[in-house]
Amino acid sequence: MCAALVALAVLATFCASTVGAQGREQEDEIVANLAGGRIIVHVAKDGDIIFAAINEPVEIGGVPPRLLDLDARHVGILLGASEWKVPAEPKPVRLDKNFERVSIGQSKQYQSTGEAEPDLETIGIGFLERLRPLVGQLRHKLDIAPDDPLLELVIIGYGTNGYGPEVWTVEFRVQQVQISTREDYWQTRVLRPRFTQLYPPEKHAPRTLVEISYPQDAKEPTLKALIQSDDPIIAQLRSGDPRFAKVIEAVDHGQAQKAAPADAADFMRAVLPLMAGKQPFVLGKMEEAHGFDWIVPPEEPVEKAKEEDKNRPPEAPTLMRRPKP
Repeated sequence: MCAALVALAVLATFCASTVGAQGREQEDEIVANLAGGRIIVHVAKDGDIIFAAINEPVEIGGVPPRLLDLDARHVGILLGASEWKVPAEPKPVRLDKNFERVSIGQSKQYQSTGEAEPDLETIGIGFLERLRPLVGQLRHKLDIAPDDPLLELVIIGYGTNGYGPEVWTVEFRVQQVQISTREDYWQTRVLRPRFTQLYPPEKHAPRTLVEISYPQDAKEPTLKALIQSDDPIIAQLRSGDPRFAKVIEAVDHGQAQKAAPADAADFMRAVLPLMAGKQPFVLGKMEEAHGFDWIVPPEEPVEKAKEEDKNRPPEAPTLMRRPKP
């Protein structure tokens, strides 16, 4: 998958400004900027969720994984083609901005598949509708495998009716049909999203960290793998703080849900710089009763919520930093 995505990244980076093989400039081509990185989610005691996103660029000038509010109970992290440069538009189209839910009834081209709960399907439909006009402007052949997602949304939050913590991935794939062989002209369309539930696990299965990478074949070891191998990074943290030792032991024994949330957050705050190196990362937490809050916020400023969201409940997640009591 990595090679395919790198090829796509090269296309996305250069197709709008380079000269083609026959010397024709393609300045009217839409450009997709890919967000690469890894997501780590720890569901701790009492259902509190600690999660991080590490930026691992797949292209020069690539954008970082970005967070957004999805609804009153979920936040999302975007990977892959999350930002698009449209010809004649002064600013890129960012899929993490101005997100709106679209009901199944509003989308004539989408039928519910039952892969996820209705509230999550409406989220997927919202991104499907935003992607369609963008993907439709891609005219060149993409070197990407049919099963590789062009865009991936990681949903983190709480299910309805007391369901508890949940983590999903929503993957958007594309399909291409060649229309003209002489002009190498392809018609591109985005397929309906594929939903995969990553948490909670099956009954009696170990409860450990949830980790997602984009591209999926990233070579860096996961945090879970570092813990299981007692990597020197982990050994140092384990011996340096008894609270961290308890968190590491809980994860290693498939009982991550027994770790104290504050200790899990502090452990993640300590291990992330060692894993990320010079790459930026963000760290957040969610509580079902109190919503979302930053532990390590993003470097770029976060826009205020739109005025029409002023009626949202106070416990709804927000990417704005909450004032300290």
